[in-house]
Formats: sequence, structure tokens, C-alpha cells
Amino acid sequence: MKLPSSPGMLNDTLDSAGPAPYWAADGLIAERRYEIKMLGYNTPPEYLEYVDPFWRSFEAPNPFLNYTLGFFYIIFTFCSVIGNGVVIWIFATSKNLRTPSNMFVINLALMDFIMMLKTPVFILNSFNDGPVWGKLGCDIYGLMGAFSGVGAASSNAVIAYDRYKTIAKPFEAKFSRGVAMTIVIMTWAYALPWTILPYLEIWGRFVPEGFLTSCTFDYLTEDSSTKGFVASIFFFAYCVPASVIFMSYSQIFSHVSAHEKAMRAQAKKMNVTNLRTVGTKEEQEKSAEIRIAKVAITIFFLFSISWLPYVTVALIACFGNRSLITPLVAMIPACTCKTVACIDPWVYAINHPKYRLELQKRMPWFCIHEDKPQDNATQASEGGKE
Repeated sequence: MKLPSSPGMLNDTLDSAGPAPYWAADGLIAERRYEIKMLGYNTPPEYLEYVDPFWRSFEAPNPFLNYTLGFFYIIFTFCSVIGNGVVIWIFATSKNLRTPSNMFVINLALMDFIMMLKTPVFILNSFNDGPVWGKLGCDIYGLMGAFSGVGAASSNAVIAYDRYKTIAKPFEAKFSRGVAMTIVIMTWAYALPWTILPYLEIWGRFVPEGFLTSCTFDYLTEDSSTKGFVASIFFFAYCVPASVIFMSYSQIFSHVSAHEKAMRAQAKKMNVTNLRTVGTKEEQEKSAEIRIAKVAITIFFLFSISWLPYVTVALIACFGNRSLITPLVAMIPACTCKTVACIDPWVYAINHPKYRLELQKRMPWFCIHEDKPQDNATQASEGGKE
């Protein structure tokens, strides 16, 4: 049998000839049976204008990818809500943890908690294989993401500076409760412009990205206003906090190294292995501060790997070769920041000594084992002073 000269003639032939012959398996049948769908094919018309033409030039992903992301986001949400909820509960209700410095920790946990509260929008979109609530859902998702992201960045910077003051300048007055609360309010105020301005579309706007199941600020529109917004949020929401964090921890590292070297020498001299039982009460307290500083350093590392992918994608798409960006690549930053929001609270559970003690007392099934402070060593050192 002679093959028809065009796909249209082939379709007519197949419709009239009944079951497809074996020779039709050369790819022409696939064109008839499987329709290629482009991103945005199931997006409501009134919402489609917010989808950049760049995304609509890509083929729609296999639904399995969306279902997989939705499944992982369910896990992220569960872990983050439980983890950050426990951190907020323990720190806020434990008298010995309600210190000015720990108010910054509670603020960071709250920002991570807010970040994960938006995930139901993404989960519904993923299992729907497209947007469910249109522009409203996009605005809610983008607003909560921008506020919690910038708020978490500034909170990390405040925690780093507070740790620096405590360890590097121990004789200076610490933040009072009133000052700490003022600083927390300032972190919220610092995040508001990057939330309200794009939400009201005064400067920037929230638009779908990647698989069109998540939203972020617009970094694809080619005009001076969009480029200015992207450059500004990069500087104020990433560069400024990262600089404060880097300078604070560079000083902390030097003090950590000197302090632990001295503690090892003293432990060797006294023929003991547990450094926390060595020295005066002040030295033991400083050792605890060192451990807390290590927590903060770990969280900064997580902060870096969380937001660096977002920064890279946004800057390349706005100022560089956007052909390097695909819908799948654009979805990676969203996953990294959600992963870190899940990990942050467990970092405190692993390393914060007073938090571990309180968690061990209230929730023993978490299998946290923390040694209580060595009162004998403290009493001995105090007795030596008398």
C-alpha cells in the first residue's frame, strides 16, 4: 500500500480503513493520537495575560512531574509546620528561653512557618495540573513568599549580629527585651515594601513561573521598571543581609577558634574530656554561646543554599541569557527554599542546649538526650573565688 503524501490524507485514510496497519507506527500515528500541549493551555483567559510569553513557548510538563512536586510539598508542609510550630511553642512558653536574643529565633521560625502556609495553593495547582484560583491564588502565594523570604533574610542577619555581640563583645550590654522587640518589628517593616508594592502592582508584580503552579515577582518583562525592581530586591533582600551575616560570622569564627583552643588546653591540663565541665561559670556560659553560634552559622549556610538558586535564576532571566532558564530549572529554587524552611527548626533541636533540655522534658519521645548543667563544677569554681 502506498503511504499518503500528507498527515491530513493519512488521517482520512485511517478513518476509512479501520484499524491502523503496522506501517503506520513510524510516527505519523503519534501525531494523530497525541496532541502536544503548551504551557498555559488550561489557564483561565483572564489570568493568561499574567503568564509571560517566554513560559508559553515551552511544552507543558508531564502531569507526573506536577503530581510529584505536589507530593513533596505535602511532606515539606507537614515537616515545617510541625518543626517550626514546636520551636515557636517551646521558645515562647519556656521561661528560661524567653530571652531577648531568642525573640529573634522565634521570629525566624515564624517567617519559615508563614512561608509554608502558602503551600496549599501550590499543592492544589500541582494536582490540578494548572492554576486553580487564578490571579488571587497567585497574589496570595507571591505575597506570603515575598514577606517570609525577605523577613527570614533580615532575621538571619539580626541573629548573626546578636551572636557576634554576645561572643566577640561579651562586656557590652546585651539587647533589652524592648530593643529586641523593636528590632523584630523592624524586620517586618523591612519586608513590607517588597510585598505591598508588587501586590498593588505599583512597582513590580506577582506572576506565574515555571510550570505555572507557583508565583513569584516578575523577572521576565523587559522594561526598566522590572529590571529596577529585580536589581533593588537583589541588593536589599539578599546582598545587605548576606553582608551583615558574613561580617558577623567572620568575627565569630576567630573567637570560636581561640576559645575552643583555650578550652582544649585547659581540659588537657585538668585531664577531662567534657569541655563544658571545665572552667568558671562564665567560661561554661560562653561555651554554650559558642554552640548557639554554630547553630546560627549552620542556618546561614542553609540560607545561602536556599536563596542563591532564586537569585541566580532571577538575575539570568532578567539580565542574562534567559535561554538557559527552563520551566523545570525555574522550579528548583522554590524547592530549595521550602526544604530549608523544613530543616531550620531541626537545627535548633540538634544544637541549642537549653532548647534541647526543654524539648527533652516536654516531648521525651523525640529521643533528645541533653546533659544538665554541671552544678558541681560551677559551685567548685565559685568556691575557689571566695
